[in-house]
Amino acid sequence: MVVDDEALVRSGFQLILNAADGIQVVATAEGSHAADVIRREHPDVVLLDIRMPDVDGLTVLREIQTLPEPPTVAMLTTFDTDEYIVTALRSGAAGFLLKDTEPEQLAHLVRTLAAGGVVMSPKASRALLRGRPGADTPQDADVARVNLLTDRERDVLVLIAEGLSNADIGTRIHLSAGTVKDHVSSILTKLRVTGRVQAALLAERAGLLGGNGDVGAGTARDNR
Repeated sequence: MVVDDEALVRSGFQLILNAADGIQVVATAEGSHAADVIRREHPDVVLLDIRMPDVDGLTVLREIQTLPEPPTVAMLTTFDTDEYIVTALRSGAAGFLLKDTEPEQLAHLVRTLAAGGVVMSPKASRALLRGRPGADTPQDADVARVNLLTDRERDVLVLIAEGLSNADIGTRIHLSAGTVKDHVSSILTKLRVTGRVQAALLAERAGLLGGNGDVGAGTARDNR
């Protein structure tokens, strides 16, 4: 489902995604009608504009999160330095992407979301890391909590940030999916974060990702 105040954006995304294999746009809506349409259509993934004149995307996101079985939500933004991105991630968004994302990449990112993944535009994630208070201080309170992780948990954290699912992490480091899930829960608890997006950002800030600066154009995550 695509939620945006501009009809041209809604129809454009619908046309692109419906042309992709295995993807069906079940509905589009303006922000004020989004929650009602979601209740009726039960989409797996919602692409939600973060800035709308009738009702802002953060309000819609919080309303969606109160549903019994909320869909995966990724925020749409025009600006790679949008100040609302951090708030959206803390409110439960599974990531964010720019509206000028290439059509081929857009379909890939939606598939990642449908598989339980998180996605972030590389350009926007770099801006987020640069602009976040304390991002240039590697031993700030948040980053220091990475030191609480065991060596194995650090390995799992890096693979989370690289975009691997629990099953793929288990295959990579020869652990069962259940054991990986336990490690993920422990990592999120120790880092005091609510999701794998925030954990991936901390991994980047702690220098665990080799300094590539891209916290996943299509960073995958499984549900906890």
